[in-house]
This record gives sequence, structure tokens and C-alpha cells, in this order.
Amino acid sequence: MAQIEQSDKGGKKKKGAQKKMPIHVDFTPMVDMNMLLITFFMLCTTMIKSQTLSIALPSNEKVEQEQKNKTKQSEAITLILDTERDEKGNVVTEMVGDKVYPKHIVYYYEGKPEVADENKDGIIDNPNIKVEYFRGNVAGETQGIRKILHERNEKVLEKVAVLKQDWKAKKITEDQFQEEAKKVRNDSTLTRPVVIIKAGPNASYESLISALDEMQINQISRYQIDNINGTDSALILSYKTLNNIPVE
Repeated sequence: MAQIEQSDKGGKKKKGAQKKMPIHVDFTPMVDMNMLLITFFMLCTTMIKSQTLSIALPSNEKVEQEQKNKTKQSEAITLILDTERDEKGNVVTEMVGDKVYPKHIVYYYEGKPEVADENKDGIIDNPNIKVEYFRGNVAGETQGIRKILHERNEKVLEKVAVLKQDWKAKKITEDQFQEEAKKVRNDSTLTRPVVIIKAGPNASYESLISALDEMQINQISRYQIDNINGTDSALILSYKTLNNIPVE
């Protein structure tokens, strides 16, 4: 039994002084009450599932050696990220409609790069590289690089949209939706792109995050981050030269 005892310190007592009695405080009922309260709250508490962002991670599916060339030609799309900066190195922004966007440039090409240079002047004759930007949706319509990726992964997005409608209608649970959506993203019978993301020397971290966001938004499971190489640099240089764009 816990107790607090107050006793005399000794010494000579004054005549007529009040006699001090020992004080005992029993803490046992308080401990019992605390344990009952803790048990009550544990039993009555509702465990809430944390709200986290669901990310469509790259799949770990294996591609057979004889399928690799076919995959590169028919399904591969390469994104080369760049960011336009001012003289001080700050990211340049631009107004599009009523929104301000950082000027992140996305050079992209499908399949293998065209590198023919018949006149040997260091400029690729017909580079199969194009330019887009991160624009998101405008009035419900996909824009920029999102539109390109959306069209390349249209079959997967259609099936995921049906599952999402079932989830909103409470025909399936959220866990069932996530599980079925994962199966659709990894369905080898559907036409799916293989996206290779490369960051140029001027690209900002924001542009890389934006590219990864597009993978999630477009339900793309087969993507990877790679290093920019000499062919990529030659494609960009040729594109700028042929389109009279100043080269830094």
C-alpha cells in the first residue's frame, strides 16, 4: 500500500503545541481508477486508417530477351527533362491562361532515336524529338505531356476508370479497388508504354517530381529513371538548331 507519512522532525516541543498525527494516503484506488480509464479508452477508441498517397510503383515484371527489341520500338517513350532559367539561375515562369507555370520543358521521342547525319555536320537530319510541357488538365481535357502519356496508356486508364466508378458507388471497397487497379496496370495483354525519364543538366527537382506525378496520374507502372547520354544531347541540339532556338 502506497502512503505518505508526515512525522515529527524531533527536537524540543513548545508547551501547548498541537500534536501532529501521521498522515497516510492510500493511492491504490487511484491506480485502479487509472487502469480502468486506460482500458476504457483502449476499448472505445476507433482506429482510423491513415490517409496516405497511393503510388503506382514500377512493376518488377521480367521481359524476355526476345521481347526487348519489340518493347523498345512499339512501347518505349523517352522523356528528357529540362528547365529554362534566367541569368541568375532562377526558374523562368510563364502565364498560360489564368495560371502561372514554371517553364519545365519536356523533350520526348518514341521508340529509338533517329541519329542519321548524312552531311556530317554534327546536326541530326530529322531528329524524331518533340517538345511538350507540364500543363495538367484544362476544362477537363488533358494537356501537354499528360495528353501524350494518356493516349499511350488509354486501355489501362479506361479499365481503372470503371473500377473507380464501382468504388465510388460502393460496389467494391477501397482495398479491392487498389488490388484490382494494380492487376490492370500490370496486365501484359494490354498495350502499355515503357517510359524512360532522363533529367538534363538544367532540370530542377520539381520537374522530376512532376514527371513522377504523371506516372501516377496516368497509371503507368513500367517506368525508370535513367541518365542522359550523348545521343539525347545531340537530339536536343539538333532540334534547337533546326528550329532556330538559341543554344546556351
